[in-house]
Amino acid sequence: MESGREYAERMDREDPLARFRDHFYIPANTVYFDGNSLGLMPREGRTSLDRVITEWETLAIRGWLGGNPPWFYLAEQTGAQMALLVGAEPEEVVAAGSTTVNIHALISSFYRPSGRKTKILADALNFPSDIYALKSQLMLRGYDPETNLVTVQPGPDFSLSEEKVIEAMKPDIALVFLPSVLFRTGQLIDIPLLASEAAKRGILFGLDCSHSAGAVPHEFDRQGVDFATWCGYKYLNGGPGSAAFVYVNRKHFSLEPMMAGWFGYLKEQMFNMSLDFVHQPSAGGWQISTPNLLSLAPLEGSIGLIHEAGIDRIREKSLRLTSYLIELVDHLLSRPPYNFYIRTPKESGRRGGHVAIGHASEAWRVCEALKSRGFIPDFRPPDIIRIAPVALYNSFTELWDLTNALREIIDGREYELFDTQTKAVS
Repeated sequence: MESGREYAERMDREDPLARFRDHFYIPANTVYFDGNSLGLMPREGRTSLDRVITEWETLAIRGWLGGNPPWFYLAEQTGAQMALLVGAEPEEVVAAGSTTVNIHALISSFYRPSGRKTKILADALNFPSDIYALKSQLMLRGYDPETNLVTVQPGPDFSLSEEKVIEAMKPDIALVFLPSVLFRTGQLIDIPLLASEAAKRGILFGLDCSHSAGAVPHEFDRQGVDFATWCGYKYLNGGPGSAAFVYVNRKHFSLEPMMAGWFGYLKEQMFNMSLDFVHQPSAGGWQISTPNLLSLAPLEGSIGLIHEAGIDRIREKSLRLTSYLIELVDHLLSRPPYNFYIRTPKESGRRGGHVAIGHASEAWRVCEALKSRGFIPDFRPPDIIRIAPVALYNSFTELWDLTNALREIIDGREYELFDTQTKAVS
């Protein structure tokens, strides 16, 4: 491979998405590779947030119908924007709540144990919050999570085997809930295969797409996904704690939401103030509370920017960036004294938007050394430095500089300057 910086600079000059970098606020003296935890602020997101703040200032309560667009419909309109990125119809997606709250809302509705079918199938690599929610939902139904939450164990390389997931789809499984992309390693699961196999067995299939939405195009309707949720603050660049999303396949619109709330009520009749809940015949029925407008507003601008760039072009560049990083690590850093290795699948179709670089003994302190140099990755135990080169604002040259920094950190033993104790937020 061509490993010189000149090659990376040429790739950047030829990049058709390079101009979108100027749409983001990039902290001074920083090379930001943590967009899979918190995306940077786009100018368009700030514009849509400023508009809602101004409407609050000038219209007060009249903003619910007098805003542009009206606040009353903003969650549905933002959901329709998002639907185009996940292969869904506008009514099948709504901006709502937070990811974990949405998991509770969806599982409480879709998990309907009957007869032998009493168990939920997940994976042991899932994000802890998802597992907490699944266990809670089982306990609410009177089931013991120790026996009724079936988790597929990872391979020695922290990968999830689709074959093992399918093998675990026994007659006692009522529902499967998996991440689209594994948060540690960046592995993209085979969604159409698993959704199809679940359907053959009469098992409902749901996803947490927090680590793929905005970086990976999805085709939920075509692939047979029953329901999904994801956050808005990673690749969607909606800001810390921004609104999350709910997808419900239209064939389930008649299903009763079991965590009923004010904003899930039939829109045109909400202010009739009936005590009998009638849910919106759409994903909007799974809303619970009034949308947090100041957390929802930035998504209008940020998702609009993704549409302008094109999700397919974003995915194409993302794969080129992650492939380049993997090649650099393999070529320059895999042998002694560096001893870095790649935990992420090298096949492009098996990879999400980030790369997991492993180091058996010093991953945490190397991560801290990178931060001291202005590079912002993150660490996931036991041995992973996560690097997310985001197509809209990262460059090939930044990846070359990162690789060179890793080499210098090991050569100069810079990692020894840092404490071995991890921090509260890593």
